[in-house]
Amino acid sequence: MAVDADWQADLQRYGVRRPFLKEQSIWAVWVYRFGRRLLKRPPGLMRKILMQVYWLTFRFVETFTGICLPITSVIGPGLRIWHFGGIFLHTDVVIGARCTLRQGVTIGNREADGPVPVIGDDVEFGAYAQVLGGVRVGNGCRIGALSVVLTDMPDGSTAVGVPARIILRKPTATP
Repeated sequence: MAVDADWQADLQRYGVRRPFLKEQSIWAVWVYRFGRRLLKRPPGLMRKILMQVYWLTFRFVETFTGICLPITSVIGPGLRIWHFGGIFLHTDVVIGARCTLRQGVTIGNREADGPVPVIGDDVEFGAYAQVLGGVRVGNGCRIGALSVVLTDMPDGSTAVGVPARIILRKPTATP
């Protein structure tokens, strides 16, 4: 079986020995990566059986940890979840590499069948932050605790408040 580079990047972000014993959030990340690997398998009886195992495991871990990472969402390598619980992602969300989520984060749409966010690389979410609607959050952004992001965020910016407003932008290098 091939090595899952995304899973290896996730483990590296946790940086602790035996994370399955110390970090409940890693269980949800593992189940998500397991499900994504199953989607790549060719159709057949074995995939069907393994998908049943996945769904049972997904529901158990989702209920136990309060983290919902649907396999249809696209999450880049190096996901880190601090302080598990109350984390919900829409099924169509796209999240870049090396992102950090904290408890209570919601990333989804504002209305039924509405557009969903696209999150860049290296984005940090504070506790209970929400990103809603068809917004783009740029690379290297920070979203403050309890903030509600309803508009696009340029690369390197920080947003706080309800609704969130940009309070800081990292200077961009000029050629």
